[in-house]
Amino acid sequence: MSDIKRSVRIAGHRTSIALEAEFWDALKEIAQADGISLNALIARIDAGRTAEIRNLSRAIRLFVLGYYKRRT
Repeated sequence: MSDIKRSVRIAGHRTSIALEAEFWDALKEIAQADGISLNALIARIDAGRTAEIRNLSRAIRLFVLGYYKRRT
């Protein structure tokens, strides 16, 4: 699996995020289910990060994992 790098706007600034295609697909699915944009979902994840999770890509992966674990 190779990472796909995308540029998103969070809190008024652009940042690049590299994730595997499966995580991008999952984020799009979650955003659509919540009725929000992909950028809004990523901003929500960013705002909820803790000091232990400094890396945004890691925070996104953990969010996606948690989302699907709660659904099962």
